[in-house]
Amino acid sequence: MPRILLTTTLAVCIFAAPAVLAAEKSIPINAVSANGTGIALGTIVAKDTLQGLLLTPDLKQVGQPTGPRGFHLHEKPDCSTGPGADGRPAAAMAAGGHYDPMKTGKHHGPHARDGHKGDLPPLVVNADGTATLPVIAPHLKVRDLAGKALMIHAGGDNYSDTPAPLGGGGGRIACGVIK
Repeated sequence: MPRILLTTTLAVCIFAAPAVLAAEKSIPINAVSANGTGIALGTIVAKDTLQGLLLTPDLKQVGQPTGPRGFHLHEKPDCSTGPGADGRPAAAMAAGGHYDPMKTGKHHGPHARDGHKGDLPPLVVNADGTATLPVIAPHLKVRDLAGKALMIHAGGDNYSDTPAPLGGGGGRIACGVIK
């Protein structure tokens, strides 16, 4: 009997492992502004891999400047406006802050273990305003995404809280609710 149990357990592990790694979710991304949610920019596909969460963008009209942009997983599934620092409506503030389940309060980037779990590698915007370069978030899985939002910021991210808080990426320009 123990041999049958061992064989069955091994078979389940062998056949279930690819299913776990194959977890995938397509996230629609829209432009956001202080006026609310705007045009559809495309999608970002999230897929589990052995190295972590693979995020593959297929985005158009992301805008200028070209190069790296702050890219984060935010704590709430809401891309609508909310009060900004000055109390006036600001883009996608209803998404809350960076996903930080351990309450570290630290913005250290996607490879650090002692910071926000929602810190992602930068999203790269091409000269034509598209974003298509995949990134890997080593500490996330597809199952971590449900009930949150993906956020793209106007500028780059230095993964530090100095000289500007939260990497200095600036305003929120695109967002996608993850169901």
